[in-house]
Amino acid sequence: MMTGGIDYVSMGTLYEEAHTEAKEKLDQIANRLQGVPHRNHVRHGQVWSGLADVIEGNEVDLIVVGTHGRTGMGKFLLGSVAEMILRHAPCPVLTIGPKVSGRAKLGSFAKHGRDLAPHELELRQIILATNFGRNSARLVQEAIAVAEEFRARLTLLHVIEHYSQPGRRRGRIEDGVRRLQDLIPRNASLQYHPEIALEFGSPSERILNAASDREADLIVLGAHSCSEVGGTHLPWSAAHHVIARAHCPVLTIRE
Repeated sequence: MMTGGIDYVSMGTLYEEAHTEAKEKLDQIANRLQGVPHRNHVRHGQVWSGLADVIEGNEVDLIVVGTHGRTGMGKFLLGSVAEMILRHAPCPVLTIGPKVSGRAKLGSFAKHGRDLAPHELELRQIILATNFGRNSARLVQEAIAVAEEFRARLTLLHVIEHYSQPGRRRGRIEDGVRRLQDLIPRNASLQYHPEIALEFGSPSERILNAASDREADLIVLGAHSCSEVGGTHLPWSAAHHVIARAHCPVLTIRE
């Protein structure tokens, strides 16, 4: 906060210093990516506005973003860059939350001039959470493709949030199991037959519990586009809750 109006010369200097520092940090990371084709970009302004140009200009197939996983008042005050990207991204988004750990967590950058050595990324357990939206079949195909590539076990999970009529519970379970089974293509060449799981309760809590119980290395979610209100896929609040608390990366595919 300054009195006497805005000093545009000072603001310009601050911007130039911030731009230079950001570029230097990117260059330091890029120096460790020997043998990996790459481009560096520094943008100023709204995150999505700058990122959208890069995505379109480079025909990007996957966005990888780290997130602090803020919830509650912190998320309200500061917003969620990851959520903004998820709402708009035309391609899948892989989010790395603050609690990511275990086999899927890559090592940190070396401090003294060493290159970023390639790590053997192991995916042994993948959980796909679906609420039977219009593009659930595509979501399953993406998860199966990853499971086939890594020869991983795949669990198809559906969570029923509301079950106020206990007498209908058995019928809903049977229907949910059948619909999950119908999503599995007959020509899938998985090393292990997919596990079918159906849970009752809070979607985010049940997804996180299922991932913890199976020591999942990846969670795959379907989510709404920025123009949808309501709908049949995981609400943004639940998706954000999963990303913020998951101990493994989360791959979100926008509907």
